[in-house]
Formats: sequence, C-alpha cells, structure tokens
Amino acid sequence: MSMISNFARLFFVVVSAGLLSSVSLRAMAAECSENPQRIVSLGGVVTEIVYALGEEKRLVAVDSTSSYPDAANALPKVGYFRQVASEGLLSLGPDLILADADAGPPNVFTQLEQAGVCVVRLPDGGSIDAIEARVKKVAEVLGVEEAGAAKAKEIAAAFEEAKDFVSTFDDRPKVLFLLSTRNGTPMAAGTETEAEDIIRLAGGVNAVSAFEGYKPLSPEIAVASAPDFVLMMDHVLEMSGGRDAVLALPTIQATPAGQRGNLIAMDGLLLLGFGPRTPEAVKMLAQHLHAKEKQAHLTIGADE
Repeated sequence: MSMISNFARLFFVVVSAGLLSSVSLRAMAAECSENPQRIVSLGGVVTEIVYALGEEKRLVAVDSTSSYPDAANALPKVGYFRQVASEGLLSLGPDLILADADAGPPNVFTQLEQAGVCVVRLPDGGSIDAIEARVKKVAEVLGVEEAGAAKAKEIAAAFEEAKDFVSTFDDRPKVLFLLSTRNGTPMAAGTETEAEDIIRLAGGVNAVSAFEGYKPLSPEIAVASAPDFVLMMDHVLEMSGGRDAVLALPTIQATPAGQRGNLIAMDGLLLLGFGPRTPEAVKMLAQHLHAKEKQAHLTIGADE
C-alpha cells in the first residue's frame, strides 16, 4: 500500500465522516491480513511480546516506550503510544498496528481503521492471566499460535517460581509507589492500579488505600499510609532530581520510608509492563522488599 493511497483514503474518511451512518462506517473497518508483514507496535510490552515470539523481523516501527530489548531502540519511533498521529502511522504503510489497551487518542484509531489499516488492541490487566492473554493474542494475529502457547506456558512456570520465592517471606512491608513528583507534588498509586498489582505479587502491601487510581498525595494521606518503602520508576526518579530530592519532599520526609531512606527505583517497563519479564520483576522487587538488611537506596535496572 503506497503512502499516497493511504493519505488519500484517510482524507476521504475524514471529509466524509459526517455524512456516513454508523452502519456504513463499521462496514469500512479494515480486515486483518492472515500474514501481516509490516507491523507497527504501540506500547513497550507489545513490542516486547513480538520479540519474545521471535517475530521482530515484521516490525517497521515502534513507539517511544519500546525500549526492550535493546534492538527495539534501532527501529523508527512514532512517538508516545498514547498520543500517536494517523498521518505518521499511515506513512509507514502498515498492514497491522498492534496497540496497548491504553494507546490513543481514540479518534486516531477510528481514522486508521476507516483508512483500511488493521488495528488490534491487546487486553488490559495486571495479572498472570492478562499476560498470557496478551501473548496468545499477539501469537494469534501473527499466525504463530504454537509459539504463543509455548511462551505462555513458559511465563506461567516462571510465575510459579516467583510465587514460591515470595512465599518464603513472612513480612508484608507497606510500599508507596510514586508515579511522578511534578512541581513537588507526589502522584501516588492508589487501589486498582498496576503498581498495586506488582507490589502485591512481590509480597508487599500498597500503602495507599484512600483512593483509586493515580492521584496527588496529600500530607495527611502520606503520614497515614506510613510506608516502609518508596517505589519509583528509575527515569521518574532521575527527572525528580534524584534520591535526595525525593526523600526531601515534605510528604515523604514524614514517613518511615523517608526517615530511613528506603527508596527503590526500577526500570519502568520491567516494573509495570506486565509482559514476559514480569516474573523476573516480581522476584527482583521481592528480594529487596524483604531483605534482612534494609538498604537505603536501590536502583534495579532491566538487565539485573
């Protein structure tokens, strides 16, 4: 499919959208190829799964969060997966766009489908079942179901090993996850978040139960949460000015974690991606949460 024809089709769709009924719009939805060869991956975990299945040769571009494995960094980037543009994607002539459940904005994906591009979104969720479902979905779309079943079985076995490891610890430390500290105001993970899921899997307890999702952390909730550890993504820690700057925040200083200097930083995709490496992330986090000798600061990278 040429770049010109892609743009022509998109132009027709955009201009005509207001004149077409919902039924006719659905009729224009793209049919997926049985053997897609030009794939754009939107979401770091999506890209990671494609590589885990050995099908990376089909990738023509990935989003900016696709940092693992290292080879993915050499592919063309189409921007942040939540803020992609239809023009840039169509210029690549893809026959399949594999997208994270949170990829967007929604109107862009509507335009892509109406322009004849197959778009497949992966299921969401922070659990072993959700990870297996993602792997199997990608394998199905790529026509490598056998490889997908084998990889899902491998991940399930790794999870059982991680669970056995976590079960050897009796303590359940309280962990405060900070998504950001923009303008000195920490954004913390409440209930029903991926951060809470990974903390629980690693044998910890989410320190914040006062709200759902990711919200600003008030001094009152911070003190009441009394975390034993602060957990962050390593790039967020760097953007926040480093360990000392985070621990010096008034909302953090007043907590047990802040007073003891217990701060853990992990690679973001490894920590919250919920993909093939999640069992590895669980063991890494558990090892440090339950260490007999509490360490003041730990940075856990993707390759450790």
